Amino acid sequence: MALLKSAKKKLLVVIAGPTAVGKTAVSLTLANHFNAPILSFDSRQFYREMTIGTAKPDASELKKAEHYFIDSLSIHDRYTSGQFELDALQKLNELFEQNEVVIAVGGSGLYINALCYGIDEIPTSETVRLKLIERWKKEGLEKLQQEVKSVDPDFYAISDMQNPRRVIRALEVFEVSGNPYSHYRKNQAKNRDFETLWLGLNLEREALFNQINQRVDLMLQKGLPDEVRSLEPFKELKALKTVGYQEFFDYFDGKHSFERAVDLVKRNTRVFAKKQIAWFSRNSELTWYLPTDTTRMIQSIEQKIHEINF
Repeated sequence: MALLKSAKKKLLVVIAGPTAVGKTAVSLTLANHFNAPILSFDSRQFYREMTIGTAKPDASELKKAEHYFIDSLSIHDRYTSGQFELDALQKLNELFEQNEVVIAVGGSGLYINALCYGIDEIPTSETVRLKLIERWKKEGLEKLQQEVKSVDPDFYAISDMQNPRRVIRALEVFEVSGNPYSHYRKNQAKNRDFETLWLGLNLEREALFNQINQRVDLMLQKGLPDEVRSLEPFKELKALKTVGYQEFFDYFDGKHSFERAVDLVKRNTRVFAKKQIAWFSRNSELTWYLPTDTTRMIQSIEQKIHEINF
């Protein structure tokens, strides 16, 4: 569907939701209907070396629409949500010169919030961070997780507490400022020169979990263990502290069996999906849809286009 060039404002359509819910298929349907490019905010699909375990769109899917920020980085690159904010805003400015609708799709809530609302100035201290890293190595992650739960229950509820970096960052902010990390996520949003429409995809819990389990089985068929093995020399890198990779690194280290690794990938992916749903549920601008409700989504987008051009 070609849109009139008289639009007064540009529209970013955000397709958010948990892993394995079907965001890629929906994004392609909407991108083709509105002749729109797709901007990914899945922070692990940025990395060229991580393909099977991140469930990137395949070659045929990538050909169906222009895609940006997929395979844009190496696992050796240091990249943050703040840098994504700058890079994605620059790319959007370019895309909106030729397009009145851009589709943003992914499951990394911190990254899409950075793009739509901006990153707050959050206190930091290398000294405190290094001290916390030493505590983690000596005392283990669980003790630090419980401290986060105590001082910042909001962040604990929605963040990946199996990621040591997230745990340490939350405690670093609290020690430096006396405020929880979540406190710095509640400030006024930055102004943007585009409108945003938030579409959330979800399924009944059992159906979503079945799709997650099936996706993991498909990843195994595609060769996920071999991909992880090829990345084993770099397993300490931040990018590889990721569900689907950490469990097989532990298997290769002899910490558990292959079958246990597979079970853990499925379990940890389900836990991650619940945290994604919790994160996006906090956004009052987001409306939830079934992945099959593409007709209603198209109607919502067309209504939004009408409103901003009225």
